Amino acid sequence: MNKPVMILGAGGLGKTASDIFKANNIMVYGFLDEDTTLHQTEIQDITVLGSVEDDAFFRIIGDDCEACIAEEDMEKRAELAKLLRKKRKKMPMNVVHPKAILEPSVLLKHGNFIGAGVYVGSAVEIENNCLIYPNATLNHQVQIADFVHIGAGSIINSGVKIGQKAFIGSGVTITSGVKIGENARIVAGSVVLQDVPEGATVFGVPAQNV
Repeated sequence: MNKPVMILGAGGLGKTASDIFKANNIMVYGFLDEDTTLHQTEIQDITVLGSVEDDAFFRIIGDDCEACIAEEDMEKRAELAKLLRKKRKKMPMNVVHPKAILEPSVLLKHGNFIGAGVYVGSAVEIENNCLIYPNATLNHQVQIADFVHIGAGSIINSGVKIGQKAFIGSGVTITSGVKIGENARIVAGSVVLQDVPEGATVFGVPAQNV
């Protein structure tokens, strides 16, 4: 039987995560969010109990309750992941939409969000705390490092390697074998034909430095 889950973040991604958990028959215990105006209100019939700073609620996370990080900002995701490890000795759980397809050989670590219609091909490796939005495609042997954002409808072709905290906008196409450096940004709609250095921002068809 699946354990209940506490969702850290009551914004749009938190609401989406709640729907996904319900579709997967996983009970949501509650939300925690830093916005005090939301505290003790209900979202989709689930109470926003308080904030992660309130130990009375945060300590519920443990052996009998999992945690999900539902923040889109990667810095906030990193802070919450660190807090979970430090205070509760827990890794965040994955949120995988039931209409996503992951091949059996996929290596999926912790704290990832995978939206509806996503396809993840054979021998893909996805590290921790990534966001992969609806209808994205990751073809075989793609490697995704920690805290990577992949926008809706993007196509990541075979053998691509994406470095930590890279941002891939919506509708991007990356051709086979390309390497995307850490903290690189690919603007929405771009077609990437060659390696992108660490920290670079590229845009266009084909993508060029901004």
